[in-house]
Amino acid sequence: MAVHDDCKLRFLDLKAKRTYRFIVFKIEEKQKQVVVEKLGEPADSYEDFSASLPADECRYAVYDYDFMTEENVPKSRIVFIAWSPDTSKVRSKMIYASSKDRFKRELDGIQVELQATDPTEMGIDVIRSRSN
Repeated sequence: MAVHDDCKLRFLDLKAKRTYRFIVFKIEEKQKQVVVEKLGEPADSYEDFSASLPADECRYAVYDYDFMTEENVPKSRIVFIAWSPDTSKVRSKMIYASSKDRFKRELDGIQVELQATDPTEMGIDVIRSRSN
């Protein structure tokens, strides 16, 4: 599975320049490559992010999560989410599962990884607990 250069460039913008709050990626099966589907503005909320993931199709996503430590120090974590809802097609789940590690290696700087089959598995509280 190829990874479009735009995926890496947008990820670097998110990581280094904080140009985006999140990025949603999809696999274009005909072209056999991962492409950027949606970019979230820095002011977008977590709700905007979760609403951008389709209910019945697999996606990869990266979310820039900001939080305060117990010592009141602002921190951020880059969270990679493999979104594979139960209602998506079996073929799609297999393609996303088999391509995930290869794609993740292209995105240098991911700090937290989540696998989610429904929204409760990637809620903001789950991200918060995995980020500390």
